[in-house]
Amino acid sequence: MERKELEQVSGVLLDEESELSLSELCRACGMPAERIIALVEEGIIEPRRGAAQWRFSGICIRRVRRVYTLERDLGVNLAGAALALELLDEIERLQAHLAQLEERHKR
Repeated sequence: MERKELEQVSGVLLDEESELSLSELCRACGMPAERIIALVEEGIIEPRRGAAQWRFSGICIRRVRRVYTLERDLGVNLAGAALALELLDEIERLQAHLAQLEERHKR
């Protein structure tokens, strides 16, 4: 019988409460600072208010990666990616709302 070895994966769970500096976000997404700045200028991601230096929530990693995927796979420009992300966010909100309504209906 063949023995298979398991690969151990470790990482850090990032959420809305997590904070990353610009350089940490760049490293996490594998992108240069200029690219992240362009995403901020387009309104795709937003630094937190009140900090002397830009700080980003952990959710920004997901948004940056989604933009990269939209550009790579569909050839979408930044404005198109911003619109697509808004629509995807709205779909997620509607699905969550629908799930709540279905749960209430079951009771």
